[in-house]
Amino acid sequence: MLLSGKTALITGASRGIGRAIALEFARQGCNIAINHYDLDEAAANEVYNEVTSMGREALLFKSDVSSFEQSKLMISETVSKWGRLDILVNNAGITRDALIISMKEEDFDRVMQVNLKGAFNMSKHAAGVMARQRQGRIINISSVVALIGNSGQANYCAAKAGIIGLTKSLARELASRSITVNAIAPGFIETDMTGNLPEDLKLELQKKIPLGRCGQPQDVAGIVCYLASDAGGYITGEVIRVDGGMGM
Repeated sequence: MLLSGKTALITGASRGIGRAIALEFARQGCNIAINHYDLDEAAANEVYNEVTSMGREALLFKSDVSSFEQSKLMISETVSKWGRLDILVNNAGITRDALIISMKEEDFDRVMQVNLKGAFNMSKHAAGVMARQRQGRIINISSVVALIGNSGQANYCAAKAGIIGLTKSLARELASRSITVNAIAPGFIETDMTGNLPEDLKLELQKKIPLGRCGQPQDVAGIVCYLASDAGGYITGEVIRVDGGMGM
């Protein structure tokens, strides 16, 4: 198992990509701290139960990553339980889509707070722990739209582009402590977030994908698992697109 004996904290892990990463990590032998901040308690509990059914230990946090103090508490409680934190996956994200002429200020701010500041909060608190360990992996979930833009998502694209800048800066800062920092830029992945799109829009998006199909959460989870493992130990500061060629 690639992650046997390691510990990870995954934000936004109750559904979609985060859920797939949590379950793949558990299959690979990792203990998991599961974060969520939504109304779907049943989904979060289901992930927790699936992780523990594989014989792994788990923690469950209902916490807002945009809160500096709540983020700090998640890191400290994870370390308190397992004595270390090997992997942080910053996956939590929201959308508040609208064209710029009609986008509300509060919708721009909230997307930035969760998607970008949340990654800063979690990374800042995790970095101190990993630096003392002289080892760690931080993996940030960005998006292909951070690289190509998307109409009606100025807030989301800006936040996900910020994730890329954050990734590269932290990769340089933390390399001397054997901490790698990388970003994944998924394309059109079939999740609850994309499930609300009109069917005709989904078909139109699919036409833009050279591989001719939408991605699945497991497509992202596999590469995240590789970066989190010892096999990915000489990769840092990278942005890896998992998009079926959409962003070429």
